[in-house]
Amino acid sequence: MGQKIHPLGFRLGVTQKHRSQWFAKPKEYPQLVLEDLYLRTQIEKRFVNNGIIDILIQRKVDRSQLEIEIRTTSPGLIVGRKRQNGNKLNELRDELQVGFNKFRMQFNKQTAQSKVTSIPPAKIAIVVTTVKNTSSEAIVVAEFLVTQLEQRIAFRRSLRRVLSIIKRDRVQGAKIQISGRLNGAEIARTEWIRTGRVPLQTLRADVDYCYRVAKTIYGILGIKIWTYKGEIKPKQKNTTVKTAVILDS
Repeated sequence: MGQKIHPLGFRLGVTQKHRSQWFAKPKEYPQLVLEDLYLRTQIEKRFVNNGIIDILIQRKVDRSQLEIEIRTTSPGLIVGRKRQNGNKLNELRDELQVGFNKFRMQFNKQTAQSKVTSIPPAKIAIVVTTVKNTSSEAIVVAEFLVTQLEQRIAFRRSLRRVLSIIKRDRVQGAKIQISGRLNGAEIARTEWIRTGRVPLQTLRADVDYCYRVAKTIYGILGIKIWTYKGEIKPKQKNTTVKTAVILDS
């Protein structure tokens, strides 16, 4: 029986990079991993269904600064309007800083980590980047499809809508798979549809992948999305544009 590797983990170091970029001593590693998980969870809770595609975290070697890069399709919902002068982003940074400090104190109390190693306090900086071609991002397609299915729209009609959006934005290829009790059927099954090319075995292929769950009255539907953006060439420019940088003074 054929086993399918995760398309993003398969391409780490080739076309994909790690979501957390820092170096740590073995004793510090568990704490830093949990801190990254806490920050991602807080941001995702605050901006549910607001087009957040990815959250990248970088730390300086001396741990004095922690930079969070939020890749999104709707930067205005995070940064705020121009007349607000970035106050919304400042509020987010301040809330994350307070929660981050409390989380670190609780972790040190529970594990006595402060007696073993002393990690200096880190100042949080937030960078917001805008993604140009939204339909090429698998998470955007998956969230749209989840919304359609949870509103009890027939899955074939939802698939046609998604494919029309993908073809309109000239994505080179996409594959969509839905598993579960489709349209309330008594027996669960798997349906999939594909348009264009999706070369999963080509490492230089820029393939995006996402898995989401749609909760319907008939049960849970599993949704898998693969999108193919083209081949990554050496020294190819990034497709994101930085829109706001807020650093702690």
